[in-house]
Amino acid sequence: MAEQRDYFEDVYQVVRQVPSGRVTTYGAIARYLSLRAGARMVGWAMNSSHGHNVPAHRVVNSQGILSGKHFFGGPTIMQQLLEDEGVQVTDDRVVDFKTKLWDPSEELAM
Repeated sequence: MAEQRDYFEDVYQVVRQVPSGRVTTYGAIARYLSLRAGARMVGWAMNSSHGHNVPAHRVVNSQGILSGKHFFGGPTIMQQLLEDEGVQVTDDRVVDFKTKLWDPSEELAM
């Protein structure tokens, strides 16, 4: 269980650095952290992130789709949180995804 907590906290530390108004992906975080099970492990961490002061709404799938929206307590909460930060969302997808994308491998030094 300690190993799980360690990688969860590693994921949370990366997500906490995603700037307001930007998004990142499960896969980008997994690549940055060299996680063996990749994006799936990041998803598990995001599913458990409530109460850890993590802006989980800024993590989307590789096409910019709000794939984790059902974990926010309502079908539009994730979208509303992003829109409150200036990220436009249409049909559960981030508009101008490539310009809003924040890649930790490019933005952070290991």
